Amino acid sequence: MKIASFFSGAGGLDLGFKKAGFNIVYANEYDKTIWETFEKNFPKVKLDKRSITKIDPIEIPSDIDGIIGGPPCQSWSAAGSMRGINDSRGKLFFNFIKILSFVKPKFFLCENVPGMLASRNQKALSNIIAMFKKSGYEVKYYLLNASDYGVPQDRKRVIFVGYRNDLNLIFTPPKPVTLFDNQKKNLRDAIGYLENNAKPAKTKNYTNGDDCEVNNHEYMIGGFSSIYLSRNRVRSWDEQSFTIQAGGRHAPIHPQSPKMLKVGKDKMKFNGKEQLHRRLSVRECAEIQTFPLKFKFYYNSLADGYKMIGNAVPVNFAYYLAKQIKKDLSKFK
Repeated sequence: MKIASFFSGAGGLDLGFKKAGFNIVYANEYDKTIWETFEKNFPKVKLDKRSITKIDPIEIPSDIDGIIGGPPCQSWSAAGSMRGINDSRGKLFFNFIKILSFVKPKFFLCENVPGMLASRNQKALSNIIAMFKKSGYEVKYYLLNASDYGVPQDRKRVIFVGYRNDLNLIFTPPKPVTLFDNQKKNLRDAIGYLENNAKPAKTKNYTNGDDCEVNNHEYMIGGFSSIYLSRNRVRSWDEQSFTIQAGGRHAPIHPQSPKMLKVGKDKMKFNGKEQLHRRLSVRECAEIQTFPLKFKFYYNSLADGYKMIGNAVPVNFAYYLAKQIKKDLSKFK
């Protein structure tokens, strides 16, 4: 089955669908700091580097079975006032729907942050659901936790899936999976195999490049802000990770560190052994996001590495969603 990917990023969603047997025939990503990573890990996919606002729907392959992507969350708030024509952020989501309406594949999937379900976004949510339905799709959305799908991380996300009306299908998310040997349930499973030979970033948090013994096994340096120290940032080896965020300065602390101590309201401190207080490396964050070790990230600044990983859909999470969609559509081959 063929799919087109928008807001592809580093390709976590794409890789999960690829593992489930889908064929990526088109991908779109506007952020130039991500291009090399996507192109080198998906060498057979031609990457469209334009903004989605510049893409004419007629340019999208007409024989695709699905469209996947995660329009940036700012576009949701713009949709609340229906400013999509005049607001650059809102245009991102409206252009996604415009392409969907024109191509009319069998399905679409969108992923976004839990804040989309907050009361302040209720109008935006209603508007977007209405537009999806007007485009000819039966739409369902669910708040899911990636930790239920082989991802060693507490990561809640909203998943929207729509099936074209003529298919008479309604998406129901897959049941939480039973863990077996090749899945990762905690930090030890995810990163315990990596030797503790991560390298600190170079001055100004530039990459060590090929000097890392393991791809991307390097971590951001610099102090910890009062915001960072306002809550616990250490999870033990036998626990799941905190959510991997898009900002390197907010990466969790490696589980080798002792648990932090609470010293006041919204105030924590490290519990001695300062040499152990390092952020998770770029590679460790990627492993927690269930990218395979062979998947290499390309960047000059570590900030870009953490960003593309933190913004990605965990590969295993994407795989189980894709597997369910493929099962639902199997009778329409």
